[in-house]
Formats: sequence, structure tokens, C-alpha cells
Amino acid sequence: MLGLAVVLGGAVVLSLAVGSNPLSPAEVLAALGGGGTDETRYVVRELRVPRTAVAVVAGAALGVAGALMQAFTRNPLADPGILGVNAGAAFCVALGVTFLGIRSITGYVWLAFAGALVVTAAVYLIGSTGRGRADPVRLTLAGVALGAVLSGITTGLSLSNPTAFDKMRSWNAGTVLGRGFDVLVPVLPLVALGLALALLVARDLNAVALGEDVARSQGVDVVRTRWLVVAAVTLLAGSATALAGPIAFVGLMVPHVVRWTLGPDQRRILAGTVLVAPALLLAADVVGRLLVLPGEMPVGVVTAFVGAPVLIVLVRRRGASAL
Repeated sequence: MLGLAVVLGGAVVLSLAVGSNPLSPAEVLAALGGGGTDETRYVVRELRVPRTAVAVVAGAALGVAGALMQAFTRNPLADPGILGVNAGAAFCVALGVTFLGIRSITGYVWLAFAGALVVTAAVYLIGSTGRGRADPVRLTLAGVALGAVLSGITTGLSLSNPTAFDKMRSWNAGTVLGRGFDVLVPVLPLVALGLALALLVARDLNAVALGEDVARSQGVDVVRTRWLVVAAVTLLAGSATALAGPIAFVGLMVPHVVRWTLGPDQRRILAGTVLVAPALLLAADVVGRLLVLPGEMPVGVVTAFVGAPVLIVLVRRRGASAL
């Protein structure tokens, strides 16, 4: 955990120092303390500090949401993106932008929450239909299918309304560029509530990993755990999507890395994910700043480049992660 905290600290330093206007650590410290030139203070305090804070919060939310979904469904490929949660949030935001004229982050937040909640419930209901309980394979198929449909509708809405498309173009790609504390503060309490719910169910998820019947025999209220997980995933995935747009693969990759490092205890996995996921998102953001100078590549594009090979490895390696 100490090593992971050091990695996160290093990612924060890189996020504050690296960009089209590179700065040394000494210049960053001076700007944070109120010294340095006017330009340096503006770049660090007005642009990079808020952007870094948004990446940390969004990364932690996405990572923990993915860890919760993988633990509860016992599906190593579960992820807010793969199970359609991000697509549902983006779909509701597109509806609000296209038909209601919503342009502010406060409007995005509640629309993203509504979309995340509806799609989470729909995927679980579709995966539970028929004989038996919810099956991990059916949940994944339902999420991919529903996410594809909603993504197609979202694209159609955006292309049919040039103004909405211009407003959503960078957001829909997944980015932390231009995000500030005015965007972060409204969703921060909701992310904190989602993280608190995640820690509350962590011990019960260890029992659920052995099967619902075993969990019930150990005194776990599976129905209560299910709804707490749904609430936490909705809060976390909805907040992250509202902040930075639909960023995929963070919730898929990070829990596996933490599980391989710290073991299968969900309490350790969630705690480690809170550190590793922000570090990954910050690193992807830094890479995006350097790839197409003097422009920038959205962080969602960078995580997709990294996440797609990881997904292929997880599919091909049967023993990649035991859930």
C-alpha cells in the first residue's frame, strides 16, 4: 500500500509538471506556494491543480466501481463501460443536451446518475431472466448489447444536432481538460458516499465470492448487499462520467492489477484500487498531453489503447484472475 501511495504521488507530480509548458518540480512547488512568475502560477494553480484533482476523483470512482462489479457478479470482465453503465449515463446526458438545452455540469450530474441507475438495473434484470440467478456471461452480454444500442443512439442524437455535437465532442471522448473545482465540488460528496458504501459491503463481498448460498449461511444479507452495490456503482460511475465523460477500461484493468498484488480480500482490493486507478488515469492524461503536441489527446482515447490489449489478455488467459 505504501508503494502504491508513492506511485500515486509520482503521478500527481508528473501531472503538475508535464505539458505543453513543462515545469521543473522546483517551479511547481514555488507556484503552489504563491511564488514564481504570473504565467507559472496560472498554469499550475488555475489549470493543472484542478485538472489533477478531477483525474484523481474520477479515477478512484471508476476503479472502485469496476472492482465492485467484478466482485459481485464474479465476472473478471465486469466494468462500468463493458456492462453499459457509462453508455447509459452518456445517453441521458445526450438527451438533456439535445432536447432540454442543458449545458452545465450540475445538469450533467443528475442526468448521468439517472442513466447509470437505469442501465445498471436493466442489465441486472436482463441477465437474471430465465432460469437460475444472474449469470456472469449473460450479464456481460446484456451490458455489451445494451451499451452498443445506447451508444448508437447517442451518436445519432449528437450528429443530428450540430450544436449538441460541438458541446459534447470532448466530453464524449473522455477528458479532464478544462475541468475545474466548479465541476468537481458538486459531485465530490456523492463520490465520497459511493466510496463509503463500497467499504461497507467489502466484507460481505468476500462471502459472496464463495457463492450466494454460502454467503447466506454465513449471515450475509445478499439482497441488501446487492442493492448497496448497485447504489455505490451508480454513484461512482455516474459521478465519474459526469466529471470526465465515458472513460472505459479503468474499472476493468485496475482491480486485476491490485488483486494480483494484494490478494483476493475485497477490503484490500478496494483500498488499493483507490490508489492505483487515479495513478493510471493521471499517467494516461500525461501521455495524452505529450503524444500530439502542441495539442492534446483525450484521456479516454489513451486508456482505450492500453485497455484493449489488457482485455485480450484477460480473455485468453483462463487463470488471469480467479473471482
